[in-house]
Amino acid sequence: MKQVKLKDKEFGVSIPSEKIQEAITKMAEKINKDYAGHDVPLFISILNGSFMFTADLFKQIDFTCEVTFLKLTSYKGTASTGAVRQLIGVNESIEGRDVIVLEDIVDTGITLEQILGQLKSFEPASVKVASLLFKPEAYQKDLNIDYIGMEIPNDFIVGYGLDYDGLGRNLADIYTLIS
Repeated sequence: MKQVKLKDKEFGVSIPSEKIQEAITKMAEKINKDYAGHDVPLFISILNGSFMFTADLFKQIDFTCEVTFLKLTSYKGTASTGAVRQLIGVNESIEGRDVIVLEDIVDTGITLEQILGQLKSFEPASVKVASLLFKPEAYQKDLNIDYIGMEIPNDFIVGYGLDYDGLGRNLADIYTLIS
């Protein structure tokens, strides 16, 4: 098993890059079908973790659309703080528009709940959620996730945009904490 060490932690590959790309292709096919003929939907990518997912998904979107970025944080080390802080907001008008929120991972749903609450106050025509990864065991909310790339166990992971204290985002595969 391929392993990496980040700071004081060891991680082993759990999802190779090929599987990530397969999941993204399936999501893109569904999104392309669902949004064919819509008037310039707006993708909102949640930073920092979603930047790689957004880039790879966007290469496969075949309709006219826009993308913007929203930066929120709720993690410190390997645990969620439970407090979500908005750092960089959306500048585009979303009133009356179809919006697709792009998340790298949905675990507890706390961050997603805050994002959706804020977005709905701007009166978009619709809001859907696309998450590359979903942790059903950790999920505490009752929000609809419209497009899920993969369901994964409730383990701490890094790679493909996900980090441990800022490290590991550049890894092409996804790694799970082993020690």
